[in-house]
Amino acid sequence: MAEIMAEVGAIDCDVHPFVPDIAALLPHLETFWRDSVVERGLTSLDSNSYPLNSPLTSRPEWRGKNGLPATEVGQVAGQVFGRWQSGFAILNCLYGVQLLFSEDMAAAFCRALNDWIKTEWLDRDPRMRASIVIPMQNVEYAVDEIERCAKDRRFVQVLVLAMQEVPLGRRHFWPIYAACERHGLPLGIHAGSAYRNPVTSLGWPTWYIEDYASQAQGFQSQVASLITEGALAKHPALKVVLIESGVTWLPGFLWRFGKFWRGLRTEIPWVDRAPWEIVRDHFRLTIQPFDAPDGAEAVERAIEHLRSDDILLYASDYPHWQFEGDSVIPAGFSPLLRKKIAIDNPLATYSRLNGKPR
Repeated sequence: MAEIMAEVGAIDCDVHPFVPDIAALLPHLETFWRDSVVERGLTSLDSNSYPLNSPLTSRPEWRGKNGLPATEVGQVAGQVFGRWQSGFAILNCLYGVQLLFSEDMAAAFCRALNDWIKTEWLDRDPRMRASIVIPMQNVEYAVDEIERCAKDRRFVQVLVLAMQEVPLGRRHFWPIYAACERHGLPLGIHAGSAYRNPVTSLGWPTWYIEDYASQAQGFQSQVASLITEGALAKHPALKVVLIESGVTWLPGFLWRFGKFWRGLRTEIPWVDRAPWEIVRDHFRLTIQPFDAPDGAEAVERAIEHLRSDDILLYASDYPHWQFEGDSVIPAGFSPLLRKKIAIDNPLATYSRLNGKPR
């Protein structure tokens, strides 16, 4: 029996469908790109840096016959909606489309990926919702893809990676945020890298564990960039969801960030209030992985340090394995807080969940 289940009807804000192989995307590619896949002998766009077969990626019982987890809707629904009793699941598909150097190829594969999600997932289960994967290699193409997919209200978020070629606050990205505002779409920033730059501030690491542990630095840099560059001042309705970032890094970072802001605020006059207040109003964090020490008391203290329980969103991170058994919500969350994180906060974040699917 489950140790700690999600609240019945919870909104799971981070579920990962896997593309089984590149052939799954071929029906959704234009003829030119479909022929290119065949002629080039492409078999996958997955990043070799991510160990698909590691235990952290998925529990053995969650893998299909091909060894990959979450490649078809029934497999995911049985766990997320059946065992964990969630009411909705937001699909965040991580595939190598944002690693491509060709702007045109990236746009074509993002389009195909989003259409595959729509056809093979959203159309097959009315409880599924999804994020729009956009080609960050070209802002114009990215906005076009948002406009195309936003017509389907089952797309509830725009998805980018935490480690880009340049920080996300830079002004040439602002048309993306304007499109997010127009359509009521939060910007989801997920752990991961386009590998244009080293994933640590000291250069390229040797092992995956270094990459994984350094992701928090990328999230810190993106929070600072979006605030200091003025992106959130320019787009006051924008919500930003930090997905799979961890949680406990935020209080210490905001203390340091706020301390220097008080001394250097004349440099950035558009930041007219403390960074923690901006984070409270604009940013949300998913709770998997929840990186606090074990024990209810430690969890309660970690949440107190966040200064607001409005910023936490329930997520199982399925099929990634960040918790024991079915403990998708850590011990230490009161019943009231569990409901808030599982239902109330997601509804307040994802406006498209409040209404008809299409």
